Amino acid sequence: MTVVRPMALLLTMLLALSGCSLLQQKPVPLYQLDSGQAVTPTKDNGVTVLVGPISVADYLRQQNLLQRQADGSLVAAQDARWASGLANDIDQQMLRQLAWRLDSQRLVLAPAAPGFSADAQVMLTITRLDSGPTQPAVLEAQWRLLDRRGQLRDSRLIRLEEPHNGPLAEQVKAQSTLLQRLAAELAVAIQPIAAAEPTPEPPRKKPPVAKAKPQDPAAAGPKIPVAEPIKIDTEVFRF
Repeated sequence: MTVVRPMALLLTMLLALSGCSLLQQKPVPLYQLDSGQAVTPTKDNGVTVLVGPISVADYLRQQNLLQRQADGSLVAAQDARWASGLANDIDQQMLRQLAWRLDSQRLVLAPAAPGFSADAQVMLTITRLDSGPTQPAVLEAQWRLLDRRGQLRDSRLIRLEEPHNGPLAEQVKAQSTLLQRLAAELAVAIQPIAAAEPTPEPPRKKPPVAKAKPQDPAAAGPKIPVAEPIKIDTEVFRF
């Protein structure tokens, strides 16, 4: 007769229950931003653009998708996550979108390798990119464009909205559309800056040579008289 110890029986039951819960647990869906109709450009002699730094708000660095509520609060979705992180997705999508719209392979994400010379540089700050079941997708950002010499040529604040039907997949699609619209406006602003001829630097003027000032007699101090020989006229009498 086999005797089952109570501790062994309890352990067997716990293992069975945990196995059932694992079998019943659904995998968490992973999402990525969509690049839309963007295609890889074929030109290798297009404009050279340094894309970045691209900075995003801290709340966009979470792994879970955030849901904007009607009262403006944000709630993390427990049944949906970003596949590789939203910040990383933004970097890659902006690079791909701009390369496609500028038709150039010569785009590099910051920081660039030493010696890289760009026709233009895009500095982008994204302060908001989210949506909710009943809230539209909203993108708020600021860009700054620099020319070859690092001079600021353009700066703009932008706010874009995109409606959706509510499900998470539709929300991610709407957010992807917002980034595509942002890239389209950026590409239009970059083209004249990247195509402009470099302005020659003005010749540097040599500093004037300081001339020696004539010495002021009054500032030279008291004049010491020069000793001169004294002539004495004497007469010699003869008797």
